Formats: sequence, C-alpha cells, structure tokens
Amino acid sequence: MSERRRVVITGMGALTPLGLTLAETWDGLLAGRSGVGPITQFDASMLSVRIAGELKGFDPCRYINPKEARRMARCSQVAVAAAQAAVADAALPLPLADEERVGVLVGTAIGGFERIIKGMEEFCEKGTARINPFILSSASANMPSHHVSRWAGARGPINTVVSACATGTQAIGEAAEVIRRGAADVMLCGGVEALVHPALIIGFIAMHALSTRNDEPERASRPFDADRDGFVYSEGGAIMVLESLEHAQARGARIRAEVLGYASSSDAFHVARPDPEGRGAIRAMKWALQDAGLSPAAVDYINAHGSSTPVNDVIETRAIKSLFGERAYEVPISATKSMLGHAMGGAGAIEAAVCTLTIEQGVIHPTANLETPDPQCDLDYVPEGPRQADVRVVLSNSFGLGGLNACLVLGRFEE
Repeated sequence: MSERRRVVITGMGALTPLGLTLAETWDGLLAGRSGVGPITQFDASMLSVRIAGELKGFDPCRYINPKEARRMARCSQVAVAAAQAAVADAALPLPLADEERVGVLVGTAIGGFERIIKGMEEFCEKGTARINPFILSSASANMPSHHVSRWAGARGPINTVVSACATGTQAIGEAAEVIRRGAADVMLCGGVEALVHPALIIGFIAMHALSTRNDEPERASRPFDADRDGFVYSEGGAIMVLESLEHAQARGARIRAEVLGYASSSDAFHVARPDPEGRGAIRAMKWALQDAGLSPAAVDYINAHGSSTPVNDVIETRAIKSLFGERAYEVPISATKSMLGHAMGGAGAIEAAVCTLTIEQGVIHPTANLETPDPQCDLDYVPEGPRQADVRVVLSNSFGLGGLNACLVLGRFEE
C-alpha cells in the first residue's frame, strides 16, 4: 500500500464579528474582546433575544462586482471574500497553473435562506412578474462552493457539507481526504454562515437555545461558566488553502500547519440534544487521533466546541475526561465562541484557523466570561487571559444539531 499523502495548510482567510480579516480576529481574541452586540440588521425590539455576533462594515462590493453581488446570498459573498484572503495568504498564483487539480469544498448550515423569504415577500406584494429569477439558485447550500470555484477558476472536485454546527470542521476534514486520495493537489475549503434574520432567531428562541443577556451582549457567551444561559448566534466564515505536501514544497509555499487527522461520528440519539454521556463526541475525538496516528497524550491544546449552553458544555467536558482520563486536567482548553458567538456552519472553519495561529505563535487565547466556576466543568479553560505555550498538536471539536460530531487534529509542520 502506498504511503498516505500529507496535507498542509498554506493559506487562511476569515471574516468574523471581531474583524473582516483573520489578523483582526486573532488580535481581538488575544485581548479577550467580544464581537457580540445588539442586532442591527433588523428590528429585534419585540424579541426576547436582541443580540448577535454580526459582521461589522462588510461591503460585498469591495470583493465582488456589484451586479454579481446582488445575485448572491450573503453567505456566498462572505465565502468569496474569505477565499480571496486565503488565496492571497497562500500566494497561490491566479490564474491557476492546473485548474483541474484545484478543488473546492465549502460548507454552510443554513445557506441563503433569506433569499427565499425575500422572494415570498416580493410575490405577496407584486406577484410573479417581479420575482427575481436568481432566488432559488442563490439560496441553495452549494452556492458558496460554486462562487468560490468560479472566482478562483478551480475546475477540480467540488462538494458541499451541510452538517449544522460541525459543518466547517467537516468541510476541512473532507477536503483533506480529497487530497489524500489523489483527486486534487489543492483544495479551497471551509465554512460560512451569514444570516442574522428574524426567522432564524425566532426558531432558536423557540428551542430555548439562545442567551437572553441582552443588556450585556459582550458577556452573553460564557462557555463553561455556571451562569451560562445559552449560545449567541453569529455570522462569519473562514476559508483555508490545503495542499499536498509535495505540491506546496514544489512551489515554495509557506507551510503554516499540517492536517494530521480527521473524523466524524453520529450520536444517533436526538435531533437537538446530544448523547448525555458524550459517546458520539468521544468517538469523533478518538477516531481523529487514531487517523493522525496519535494518542491523547500527544495533544497540547483543545479548541472546544464550547457553545455556552447549559447541557452541551457539561457533556463536552465529560467526553474529554472520558477519553483523556486524568490527563484531561493537564490539557489547556479554550472556547473561541466565548468572543465570537456561534457562527454555525462557519464556526469550525474559523476555529481551525485560530488553532493554526495557536500552533504558529505559541499562544492560547482565553475563554472569555468564565467568572463563576461550574463544578461539572472543572477542566483548565484558560480563563485568565492569553497563555504562552509550546503547542505542537491541537484537537479542534465541533458538535452539532442532529448529533453530528466532527474533529480535526492539526499539528506543527515537521519534515
């Protein structure tokens, strides 16, 4: 059997509530700054939840021709903007040298749902004659992948992952598998969500899933804290450039980190509640480490799913303890969502980019708003501020609605 191809990260781009570049996001995370605030994209005054993590100052026409931007859902606009940043970061020349060997895999949990709603509103007001013919195509979940592919001229394998909160992590993992099996040399991959809309907020309110800390939006997302009362919905996304090691070295690319392992699992338990014992999460973490050829002892840092819900944080803690044993108390863990909120399909991709920076810079960002210890969440969540650390191997967790679990193992690149 031939040796498995190694997959490396050579470029990253991200747009989040902390900034429209990855550098701005990283600086905000290290400073413990929150990107959550009052909802501005619609009048939320009648709702019990009036806060979200919004992209501030995002103008799609800075990245896309205005005529084309009008035909795209916001999630596709954000995906293209992040892809442009990632390709520039990777110094990947355009036009592509071998367009058939470059693929795209971008995921979204919700997609362009707002376009369907807008179409129905237009129909009710004006009838069918004035309906935008791009409504259905722009709303489809595969459109972020399409638009990234079209922008880059990538004509290799293309796919879309739709797996709720695990989407971004799974998209990167599955893209790595495409390279491993030899179907592409380069993959533009990641996840995106860009829909702060009343229909979505109302749905999560009905589930009693969101924080109602409206008067203190920056303190609302508080993973592992005893006073957490739900997650904060947000928007954003990240795109990575993955390459086979041989391809990256042949063109002299800067290698930022390596994708060592990936796995996904199903709870097969409930549409919204995770398995109480965290068995699906345990399987995903265990299998990702096995895929990397590593034991839990090799992990230097865990980027937690850390959604800030009363149930999920306890179960994730329980799962980590089950897999890591007593060493669970020695591994630093932090939750990016404490400052960004939960960007659904974009969250895992953003967190993978954050993990890459953690490896590169040797510093772990804190878990913000962890002020009152929860006896059931008693691990090291780095509440005190950024921590210097020699981080060689990272485990990144994403656990989503429908019992969908995905984990990535990223590592410092070594010859």
